[in-house]
Amino acid sequence: MNKKLLVRKLSTVSPNDVKTLMIFKRSLIQELFASALSSFLVLLGIMVAQRITYYLGLAARGGVASDIIGALLGFSVLRFLPLLLTLTLFVAVLMTLTRWHRDSEMVIWLTSGNSISALIRPLLSFSLPIIAIIALLSLFVTPWATLKGNEFRDQMESKDELSALSPGVFKESQNADRVYFVESFSALQNKVNNIFAQSIQHQKLGIIVAKEGSRVVEKNGDTFLTLINGSRYEGKPGTPEFSIMQFERYTLRIQPAEAKQEPPSPKSKSSQELLRERTSEGAAELQWRLSMPISAFLLVLLAIPLSFVDPRAGRSANLIMALLVYIIYNNLLSILQSWVARDKLAAVIGLWPAHAVVLLLFVYLFYRRLFLLPLLPRWFSR
Repeated sequence: MNKKLLVRKLSTVSPNDVKTLMIFKRSLIQELFASALSSFLVLLGIMVAQRITYYLGLAARGGVASDIIGALLGFSVLRFLPLLLTLTLFVAVLMTLTRWHRDSEMVIWLTSGNSISALIRPLLSFSLPIIAIIALLSLFVTPWATLKGNEFRDQMESKDELSALSPGVFKESQNADRVYFVESFSALQNKVNNIFAQSIQHQKLGIIVAKEGSRVVEKNGDTFLTLINGSRYEGKPGTPEFSIMQFERYTLRIQPAEAKQEPPSPKSKSSQELLRERTSEGAAELQWRLSMPISAFLLVLLAIPLSFVDPRAGRSANLIMALLVYIIYNNLLSILQSWVARDKLAAVIGLWPAHAVVLLLFVYLFYRRLFLLPLLPRWFSR
């Protein structure tokens, strides 16, 4: 379309046309919702893929049982959900407004009698419910998920070494004096098939091979592995002295695991507990939880001036700048939290300097764009 024809078409739009304004706002909310949904699904998929890879690696090494990966993954998703929603809001607003600038829809918005500051109200009407959810998750759900995840992990670690066996994986005991291998395992019948066990006792190497076995728990809580129809090979490594014994039944005592009683971390404590304790670590953790909804609110505002695209400049420059701003902001919050926890920074100051810097950056960029964007129609008319 000819530039002069575009200017003539834009000039016919009435500044007081309420219907046009409502159409723009409705279109903005719909596009924000679509961008937020797609961004959240992508970020969630990346996070889930990363955590699944980590837990599958632990299961392959025998660190955790494969049947508890789903529970651990669920707790991880709840812990990272406030951060995912914050990043989702920032990306959704940034990408939507960037497209408006790139496709000249922002020019139509300005020539309709609206300023760039008029975008704040529809953006906040879309963002505030999500920010409220972020606050709820950060203050209450995330510490609960962290506590339950730690309890679940401690419960699994307190089980005996046979509970962590995975079919087709060699599992070493905690004392490193015994190695297990099973080809298949039936949790319902509590039976194992094709068992291999290697142990070292009195400087002698013992190898046990059996076709099947079962796990037996006595009344006093002791656990035994009863092997059926197998062979035992015993001897000193490096010497020809080896003995072979055939057996119909052979019983191995399974060493119980020692549960590690660790004090609860500040991340697993509720917000009410942190308020009552009044410690440096508690204050740092509480301010971190409060910073999640605050940072989401500030990033939504900051995305307005960062979304500006110069028609004669590259399209990815503002996206790179926005990514750098987010990384610096998040790292600055982490550094300030660490300083508060170590008493290097007063809890009264806390994480507020990082929020103040982002707020000042928003004010500077916003007013710079506020006086720059009205000149865009003149650029198109040249």
